[in-house]
Amino acid sequence: MLRFLTVVFALLGPLAAPAAAQDVPRSSECLAMSQAQPRATPVSLRLAAARADEVAITYAGHSTYYIDTPGGVRIATDYNGYYKVGRLPDVVTMNRAHSTHYTLFPDQRIQHVLHGWNDDGTPAQISERIGDVLIRNVTTDIRRYFGDDSNGEMIKDGNSIFIFEVAGLCIGHLGHLHHQLDESHFAAIGRLDIVMVPIDGTYTMSLDGISDITRRLRASVVLPMHRFMTPLDEFMRRIGQQFAIDERTERTLMISRDTLPGTPTVIILQGI
Repeated sequence: MLRFLTVVFALLGPLAAPAAAQDVPRSSECLAMSQAQPRATPVSLRLAAARADEVAITYAGHSTYYIDTPGGVRIATDYNGYYKVGRLPDVVTMNRAHSTHYTLFPDQRIQHVLHGWNDDGTPAQISERIGDVLIRNVTTDIRRYFGDDSNGEMIKDGNSIFIFEVAGLCIGHLGHLHHQLDESHFAAIGRLDIVMVPIDGTYTMSLDGISDITRRLRASVVLPMHRFMTPLDEFMRRIGQQFAIDERTERTLMISRDTLPGTPTVIILQGI
């Protein structure tokens, strides 16, 4: 009898065994957390996490931020090859509004080049786990440009909002956003802890329009980009008094899930 049961379990084992971890794609934690109730974490655990899970975010210029993850992955947003800080990125994301937001000839040593558009007009669909970061996108429409001039025509799904999920943080980059977001966009984005927002007021959206989106997203940290000559006090006046402002003398922000500010804060890094 014992021998019989051994044979049966041997046959059933492969069928009953759980799938290997690498065969099960991890879903978006930021989408899950946007629907979950806040959970308290003991102070001792928060302090330990802050030391182990810090993410470095460095402003390079225009719309390019470098994100360095705890696992050593380096990401550059709206990468054009000109704004460089330290070592070559492992991952670059691009949008095609102007040549300042992409390059068709990136350094061949860059392992992952993620376009926020598809050349055939279909929506780009990105959901890739690279090292310790999940990178996904939410497409938006974009105005058609000839050179650097817009003719007003909109290209459907020509831009992407990129979301980077790492170390418990949900980091969003709005790209070259040209229109208001609807409920389907906000649902697809989920919760953001940190958001990079274009504040030029003309080439992307009006200050009123981008301020409405910033208030709705209500991220703990707002990192301006694509500024040109926009007065910061004008942007601050539009997004409202519920946002604090923190001007830094350094170019890099070190942050973790448990060191996020308690009040929504616009952080101005050097060079913005």
